[in-house]
Amino acid sequence: MLGFGWPSVQADGVADNQVDTVRRQPPPGKPIAAEDRQELERGVVELASEIESLRTELKGRPALLELLPDIQIFHKAVSWALQYDEIYNPTNEVVAAKDFIRQGLERARQLREGRSPWTTATGLIVRGYQSRLDGSIQPYGLVVPPTYQSASGRQHRLDFWFHGRGEMLTELSFLRDRQRSAGEFVPRDTFVLHPYGRYCNGQKLAGEVDAFEAMEHVRRSYPIDENRIVVRGFSLGGAACWHMAVHHASKWAAAAPGAGFSETPDFLKVFQKETIQPTWYEKKLWHLYDCPDYAINLSQCPTVAYSGDKDSQKQAADVMVKAMEAEGLDLVHVIGTNAGHHYTPEARAEINRRVDSVVSRGRIALPTRVRFATYSLRYPDMAWVRIEGLEEHWEQGRIDASITGESSVKVTTKNVSSVVLNMAPGLCPMDPAQPVRVNVDGTELLATRPRSDRSWVAQFSKVGGVWHSGAPELKAGELRKQPGLQGPIDDAFLDSFLMIKPSGSPWHEKTGAWVEGEFKHAVEHWRRHFRGDARVKDSEGVTDADIANHNLVLWGDPSSNPLLKKILGSLPIQWDSQSLRVAGVAHAAAEHMPVVVYPNPLNPRRYVVLNSGFTFREYDYLNNARQVPKLPDYAVMDVKKPVTSRLPGGIAAAGFFDEHWQFR
Repeated sequence: MLGFGWPSVQADGVADNQVDTVRRQPPPGKPIAAEDRQELERGVVELASEIESLRTELKGRPALLELLPDIQIFHKAVSWALQYDEIYNPTNEVVAAKDFIRQGLERARQLREGRSPWTTATGLIVRGYQSRLDGSIQPYGLVVPPTYQSASGRQHRLDFWFHGRGEMLTELSFLRDRQRSAGEFVPRDTFVLHPYGRYCNGQKLAGEVDAFEAMEHVRRSYPIDENRIVVRGFSLGGAACWHMAVHHASKWAAAAPGAGFSETPDFLKVFQKETIQPTWYEKKLWHLYDCPDYAINLSQCPTVAYSGDKDSQKQAADVMVKAMEAEGLDLVHVIGTNAGHHYTPEARAEINRRVDSVVSRGRIALPTRVRFATYSLRYPDMAWVRIEGLEEHWEQGRIDASITGESSVKVTTKNVSSVVLNMAPGLCPMDPAQPVRVNVDGTELLATRPRSDRSWVAQFSKVGGVWHSGAPELKAGELRKQPGLQGPIDDAFLDSFLMIKPSGSPWHEKTGAWVEGEFKHAVEHWRRHFRGDARVKDSEGVTDADIANHNLVLWGDPSSNPLLKKILGSLPIQWDSQSLRVAGVAHAAAEHMPVVVYPNPLNPRRYVVLNSGFTFREYDYLNNARQVPKLPDYAVMDVKKPVTSRLPGGIAAAGFFDEHWQFR
């Protein structure tokens, strides 16, 4: 699934279906001349010194201090390329690296003088921000329209362009390309945002967070019209576009996915020629990202898909055509004639005509009807509807909500236990002098009046099969799955997280060795695949602020990790040096380790994770359709069995907690 501008690599071939012969991602780089390395290393040290000096000098000037990531992107691009052997085209990339040192030093000089001319420049601009996930510096590219400076504060359209797959897509090559090419589509009078997406993950997991963090950084820095934001992409970027379109449909004025993939199982069979044998819980976890499951959501987002008629990745749009037809929707699918994996000029013009027409009208900020499906409270929102509770995760939850009169709303649900209706200030069209009558699945309920600023909020919850007004009533200490706190394990890495490594001796040598290996793997592969250094502490150094601000990832057992020992009595497992009991089944503690996500007993608004990083591994890197969570809410690892490119050992047991975080 190659995109535009990246080196041709042998990706996604049938050879990549061999678990025992997995290519490294990113691959090893090529050597560079000793004098070039020495020059670049001196430049990295000099730029790092400038950055640290500025951090001190600008403490009293927060507006300038916030621009430091615009310098740090250059330092990271060069230092990581050198440190981690990620230079693939020495002729071009060494020249680029030297220029990035120069650009970083120039921006540092300007910032020290109180200037930041790149923040008001037009054309091809590279910028950066600090991610909340791990504190890392992440870059993005931006095409700033020439009309921007003379627009007198007028808000502008913003188009995302999600990049294609590039196994050698380091920060160095990304920034180089973003300063050389405006990209495939550059609409007039439009900002075009090129997110790095933390390497090549199709804007999934941390890549999805990157898209929103980059967008928010752009919106804080430039006059962007929130009702004219478009998502676009091709190949892997097309897969990213499908994902962002169906899961966040009401945020966009339009979506234009090209090729890519839209789901996992059929794509791997058709494109990868792979024989797949998923576990029952892997099948359920496919529902997190499989776009056909969310096809009804595109009733909220005008969509124009593209495929070449000879492209095997046309399969993605064909699947979505069928899924939307099943929902009574007709997908516009522009097909390039006699075209492989590329746009034709005629198709490009037709796509632009349709998308530009839609965007000229703008996003409907408050649709009178919202049709919405989700399988997880990771994706709870659509327009003015928010699902606060599901009756059962990984089964489809649906809502159809309509404004039916000047003071009435009708809501029908499936597999939903709590819903919030929230119309933002200025958007509620109902009579502010009248209470709102809400019919939920045939039950008539009376809600509050809209407020004087034309906002309105109401919540309804199901108790014993009957709908009532208000939030769910919970007993003291009772937990429930809710948006952002619903699992699976990988979900803990979609917000700020802190790894807590063992600081004492483990109960057993074999399990201790497994923990040491998996901890190192988690840290290294977060860097490789999601391009950040995971925050790491010993358990003795964990502060109240850490507990308040981070999901905690605890490594070890109660003997080697005092913090794990402290909370063990509040976790749903029983564990001592002899036995590990999970879901009522005992396992020998000398040979088994728990992998679990659960609300942190010290701060139930955050997760605690035991002994796991993100759960897909090296084999899955070779085709992006494989990159979905591989483990559910909990698992028991059999450490007698070998760690592989697919799993961290044998799986003795695995499953999901129920909606109250109890074993089923």
